[in-house]
Amino acid sequence: MERGRVVFGVAAAAAVFLSGCQLRDSGDNLVNGKTLFSQECSRCHTLERANATGVVGPNLDAAFAQSRTDGLGESTFKGIVHQWIAHPNRLPQVDPATNKETELMPANLVKGQDALDVAAYVAYAAGKGGEDAGRLAAAGAQKARGTAEEKNGTLDIPVALAGLAYKYADASALSCSVTATTENKQGVDHNIAIQGPGVDQKGPVVKNGTSQLTVDLKPGNYTFFCSVPGHREGGMEGKLTVK
Repeated sequence: MERGRVVFGVAAAAAVFLSGCQLRDSGDNLVNGKTLFSQECSRCHTLERANATGVVGPNLDAAFAQSRTDGLGESTFKGIVHQWIAHPNRLPQVDPATNKETELMPANLVKGQDALDVAAYVAYAAGKGGEDAGRLAAAGAQKARGTAEEKNGTLDIPVALAGLAYKYADASALSCSVTATTENKQGVDHNIAIQGPGVDQKGPVVKNGTSQLTVDLKPGNYTFFCSVPGHREGGMEGKLTVK
């Protein structure tokens, strides 16, 4: 879906759904919708309430903010998103990191009630700002928190269970030969890469597996990140301090 056409798409789709063809609110599970959005959509889209920071696809907060201000209802948004899931725009998407065309969003990435749940959550959250509360707060993508500490030459920086994030926001190590290990339990490609003084190395890209590399680190500041296109730009990076 091309960024420049998002606002037009919202307005055009709204005209259809305001005519009375709206989805029912009953039966939608927002927790399931947020969870599935984080698993399937957050790597490409930004949605603040879901901690989603993807940059390849349209920013959903930006897409719906003006329509929300103008008074369009969430049932209208839900209908639009449900149609996008079933019939995504087939125009090429461009990865901002490489300026090259990237994989198109597949039709029916989620189906049935799951698709309705995702659409309902996006309609609830997009363009609203703030944070989710209660059960919704615990669902979906995780934010990186805390510091990964090197132990006996091993630095463990796992990928978060959902979203574009590692478990840890930063890391520290002593000056030595360090093996950085990143377990990725997501069904999405991720890896571990490190850049800094005299170092520019990338571990293998994996899904449901472990990415690993060994580097000789001298005192200084480094950056660890995921080198999959768009992931670092989406916030999947942290500071590594070597003493």
